Amino acid sequence: MQSLKLTSFSPAETKVIASEIAMLLKGGEILFFEGPIGAGKTVMVKEIVKNFGIKKTPVSASFSLLKKYKGKKINLYHADLFRLEEREMFNLGFEEMLEDENAVLLVEWPEPAKNFFPKTRLEIKVTLLEGDKREITLKALGKKAENLLEVLRRNLCKR
Repeated sequence: MQSLKLTSFSPAETKVIASEIAMLLKGGEILFFEGPIGAGKTVMVKEIVKNFGIKKTPVSASFSLLKKYKGKKINLYHADLFRLEEREMFNLGFEEMLEDENAVLLVEWPEPAKNFFPKTRLEIKVTLLEGDKREITLKALGKKAENLLEVLRRNLCKR
């Protein structure tokens, strides 16, 4: 398992990190976003969706568990599992999304789904520091996520 720790000093820098991630997504990826309320998970999701040329702006999906955004080549699914329990995962329709090779799944508050989704994924943990400063830890599980993380490491660390 590979990981990478980054520091963001502003929401704008957090968006740059999300944009770098978005540029590498080809379909079939699963991204888990973890962190407390207000950490920047939805900021990152919004930026990823925006980078696919989708005009509709995601809102925190806490108000609806799942949103689908249809891109030209990629379907983005944004799930917010806040307040859900593992036993509630079975009737949400994730099976169809997992079969879609052109889908990218963006999952906030993924804890109840950790045993439900495949183990190949990129886990993104956003930790609040002082002010607008955030520590963003990327952890790759599986070969596809490790390849993604390696390219991110090269792209983000040379800035």
